[in-house]
Amino acid sequence: MKNKEPHQLKTISDYHHFRGLPKPEHPLVSVVNLEAIRQLRDNEPKSLTQNFYSIALKRNFHGKLKYGQQEYDFDEGVMFFISPGQVYSIESDKALEHSGWLLFFHPDFLWNTPLAKTIKQYEYFSYAANEALHLSEKEEAVITGIIQQIEQEYHSNIDKFSQSVIIAQLELLLTYAERFYHRQFITRKINNHKILTRLEAILTAYFNSDDLVKKGLPTVQYIASELNVSPNYLSSLLKVLTGQNTQQHIHSKLIEIAKEKLSTTALSVSEIAYELGFEHPQSFSKLFKTKTNLSPLEFRQTFN
Repeated sequence: MKNKEPHQLKTISDYHHFRGLPKPEHPLVSVVNLEAIRQLRDNEPKSLTQNFYSIALKRNFHGKLKYGQQEYDFDEGVMFFISPGQVYSIESDKALEHSGWLLFFHPDFLWNTPLAKTIKQYEYFSYAANEALHLSEKEEAVITGIIQQIEQEYHSNIDKFSQSVIIAQLELLLTYAERFYHRQFITRKINNHKILTRLEAILTAYFNSDDLVKKGLPTVQYIASELNVSPNYLSSLLKVLTGQNTQQHIHSKLIEIAKEKLSTTALSVSEIAYELGFEHPQSFSKLFKTKTNLSPLEFRQTFN
């Protein structure tokens, strides 16, 4: 029976060997010109995983990339990010005609630097289903310039400043990528508002079902799964579009329904709390007051 476990690339040297490339000049950082990779292996593994970060800038990519279990959309974008431990696969029926760059860096290279912690904040590394980052020609030139500076730095004689210089370039690259992703969130309003519409439909269906009483409030993980995006991606998108993260949207929907029940029914506050999935009415009252500056009873009295 064929082994379905992902093929693991533990080091950057492993990747170079796997793709038939010369040994990397630095064991923890490497820049690869994609023109050096013209075809996949005859025995290309069904899936891959690696113990290091990779940032790719690919042009003319004709094939399929799966990140997690979802296809990665290259229709508009050229840049994507893979973090250690993520499973991905590449499929192509013909010789690769792509161009661009691959930047690899191992977590050990970040050891004892602030970036070792802050890199976890860059949410584009963790997207389970996503589209590649679209770059204008000017933006692409900025990213390419930074990648080439990193390559030039480790080509030079390594000294005590080399790591600091490369780390600074990495931080600059990641900050630019974050800026460009936020711009992409804003400029692709039609697709993004489709997600908002679907989010509202999912919340409405959940709040109108028995799940609310049986399971309590929907979790951020549940909502993201239903929308087929990662929790971090969804919260980032909502924050940019509406100023609220996913949890705040769930609470807003809850308060909206609670207000309706308080103003149109004779149910007690405790009964409403239980119907809304709260085990303890006090928790419901506390959340309601936090969101409205009124207790449930004070809100109800405004209609009398």
